Amino acid sequence: MAGEAGKNQSGAWVGRLLAGDHQAFAEFVDKYKGEVFLCCRMLGLREDEAENAASETFLAAYKGLSRYRGQAKLSTWLWRIAYRQAVNYLRKNRRSKQLFEPAEQVADDRNAQMSAGLESKEQAERIWRAVERLPRFWAAAIVLFYREGKSISEIAKIMKKRKNTVKTYLFRGRERLKEILADVFGEDVDVGG
Repeated sequence: MAGEAGKNQSGAWVGRLLAGDHQAFAEFVDKYKGEVFLCCRMLGLREDEAENAASETFLAAYKGLSRYRGQAKLSTWLWRIAYRQAVNYLRKNRRSKQLFEPAEQVADDRNAQMSAGLESKEQAERIWRAVERLPRFWAAAIVLFYREGKSISEIAKIMKKRKNTVKTYLFRGRERLKEILADVFGEDVDVGG
């Protein structure tokens, strides 16, 4: 029943968006801007580039609302658009540049969620910086799964990959993170699994 109420609520919200309700769109952007920005940053965009890609994401979402069928959660649908916009931005604007540049980009209070077994925000920041060093698809899968709480099915839809491919990205990403974090912390670190 609770899921049904949430679905009806989401449907009403989409209806308001389709009707051109500017307040609903402002609420939509406000609710999802952090997730969209995070997606763009984890795919290697600098802050200014991520802002541009995020703007393009919301524009594409607004234009594409009439095609939203409610088969996936609204947040999953938006992540898929953000992912596609960020990848397109990388293809168009940064073909010859390195995808991951050192940055203190994702270290904020939400980092503590992934570091459940770790003691401090500082350690969580180190973990997220280590995630940034992973190949972009592995990093995206790790962020979507651990930070955003998306299921493997949802991640597969967002990334337009098979479920087994997502599982492989998660496995390889965790294995590589263990190696990176062992160097950072000087010991074996459990990164989930």
